[in-house]
Amino acid sequence: MQNNLGKIQEEIEDVKRQLLRVGDMRPGNLNQQFRKPKEKSGEYFQLNYTFKGRSRTEHVRKENTDIIRSEINEYQKSKDLYLRWVELSIQASKLRFKNG
Repeated sequence: MQNNLGKIQEEIEDVKRQLLRVGDMRPGNLNQQFRKPKEKSGEYFQLNYTFKGRSRTEHVRKENTDIIRSEINEYQKSKDLYLRWVELSIQASKLRFKNG
């Protein structure tokens, strides 16, 4: 059991290192919209997100969409890593109580 606990703790440390490498981030979804949808003209972009229980919508310039997409991806990566950390911590806790 100690061996499994050691492996879990190593993986937790790896997750922590990965979290330190996460870049600029922001939550949300970036959507392309059209002022005239039938003609697909008048393109613009909207960023929709919820933060601290409040929904927000922001307009994004086309030249900034790549940066916003990158920030959204980094946010999702951080969220996934955090959830993995919690999952591993629960496993480790269960093993400690089983052994103790």
